[in-house]
Amino acid sequence: MKKPAWVIEKERAKRAAAAETVWLFGLHAVRDALQNPRRQRLRLIVTRNAADRLADAIAASGLVPEIADPRKFPAPLDPGSVHQGAALEARPLDWGGLAEVCAAGEGAPLVVLLDQVTDPHNAGAILRSAEVFGARAVIAPRHHAAPETGALAKAASGALERQPYLRVRNLAEAMEALRGMGYVLIGLDGAADRTLAEGLACARSRPLGIVLGAEGPGLRARTRESCDMLVRIPAARGFGSLNVSNAAAVALYAARESAGWPPPSGR
Repeated sequence: MKKPAWVIEKERAKRAAAAETVWLFGLHAVRDALQNPRRQRLRLIVTRNAADRLADAIAASGLVPEIADPRKFPAPLDPGSVHQGAALEARPLDWGGLAEVCAAGEGAPLVVLLDQVTDPHNAGAILRSAEVFGARAVIAPRHHAAPETGALAKAASGALERQPYLRVRNLAEAMEALRGMGYVLIGLDGAADRTLAEGLACARSRPLGIVLGAEGPGLRARTRESCDMLVRIPAARGFGSLNVSNAAAVALYAARESAGWPPPSGR
């Protein structure tokens, strides 16, 4: 009996995911990945100097590094990548499903949702802020979002190994699932009538999802409609809006202060 097309496509996607790897680079990102028991590590390329600086992490990982000439560094990185003599090929992290992480995961009942934020530097900075302020996850669609890459890991400054980065098939459906878990979804929109403080006062101490759109286009229509309310970060002058990663940091800090959740603890 011939398999249905959707079954074949699902199996193909599963095989592709199993074969996917990411190259992490830079001393900080590589050290954190080597020390992360969740991370499946495949190949480590280092210069002699980098090997000396990462000696403890390499020993703990059990990987045998390839020592490379710094003038002919063989890792397949984009030109201009500041690798500092260290690159690690690894599998993308698997944090589990949306309900598993967001309903009863570590940290405050606080998540960040990204609507088509494709810049890895912005996504990495948001992961870093989410980890600092104790969020449970950063959630983004599988397509039209920053994938897990070396550039994102470097921008996250270690947070990629600690903060769940969940890639979902459909953002609006994920938002509906979060609402079913009791989350209030607040979208940031510079033209909103309510301020962030007013929105957080309405949410009180309920689980909270902060929804941010790409710089320029902002939130897509369906994402806006899926939010419980839209809010803005008030500006003192008419200069414009914050960078999306800065807006995320402001909103995360304000959310913790408003809800009075305990201070973040280390994972």
